[in-house]
Amino acid sequence: MADITRRLGWRHLRGAPTAHIRHHRGGRLLHDGPGLSFWFRALTAALSEVPVDDRELAMTFHARTSDFQDVAVQATVTYRISDPAVAASRLDFSIDPDTGAWRGTPLEQLGTLLTETAQQHALDVLSRTPLSAALVDGVTAVRERIATGLAGEPRLPSTGIEVVAVRVMALRPEPEVERALRTPAREQIQQEADRATYERRAVAVERERAIAENELASQIELARREEQLVDQRGTNARREAEEHAAADAVRAEAEAARTVRLAEAEAARSVRLARAEAEGAREVGEARAQAQAAWLRVHGEVDVATLHALTGTRLAENLPRIDSVTVSPDVLTGLLARLGTQERE
Repeated sequence: MADITRRLGWRHLRGAPTAHIRHHRGGRLLHDGPGLSFWFRALTAALSEVPVDDRELAMTFHARTSDFQDVAVQATVTYRISDPAVAASRLDFSIDPDTGAWRGTPLEQLGTLLTETAQQHALDVLSRTPLSAALVDGVTAVRERIATGLAGEPRLPSTGIEVVAVRVMALRPEPEVERALRTPAREQIQQEADRATYERRAVAVERERAIAENELASQIELARREEQLVDQRGTNARREAEEHAAADAVRAEAEAARTVRLAEAEAARSVRLARAEAEGAREVGEARAQAQAAWLRVHGEVDVATLHALTGTRLAENLPRIDSVTVSPDVLTGLLARLGTQERE
């Protein structure tokens, strides 16, 4: 929409770079071009604003396939007004000199023209295509057919319209049909998923079996090595026992030989000791015999009174200690009598 301002009965129009402005006054063309800016009088001016930028026209329409199934087509047509003068002469792009707004709806007329033309060509190609083929290759076929049909439509160049591009975003059947069509695919996908799950489980089971076999093989190898270790330990123990037995035998033989040597030495020492004791006993006996003989000879030469005195002395030496002696009159009388008798003798 053009920007129009008021100044003392005059109007000033300032257009956008993407808008082509045409200014007529009294049937003569005064201004013609995009992005113009000028003063004019509202009572004598006839203004038109034609957009020259690329515009997107989204369209949605229904069609029927060759097997009588309804489908919805979603497409977008990009177009531009290549000849603003022709478009302004064929469509009403006039604007209000006070507000700058279009007096009519030219873009809606262009949209209707493009939509009906595109729909005509899309219906033509879909009416000869079954639903399954339309869902597989229908987007490409419809896009190419719409682009070809719009390029060959004579009314568009005569209106100053140029089609830049055609895009078809979707071609969808009715919801019930779409669900029915999805079911086999979903079942197939589910089957593939189940198959992948089963294969994954099979792989997992196979891996677990391989792991179990490896563990069993490891246990068997470990048991075999333990058996070898036990055998080796038994061999080592037996060898150690044999070596200990041999060492004990050697020690026993050495101890026996030492014991024999000690016994022989002890026996020899005992014999020597016995001989020495016998010799000493013999010599002692001889000495005692000689002493006894000398004692007898001495006593044989001494008188009886001396012997009696020696006997008393010896007896007195061998008697125990006497602390007190009680002499009765009878004993004293007898002793005195004996002493008197001995003196008389």
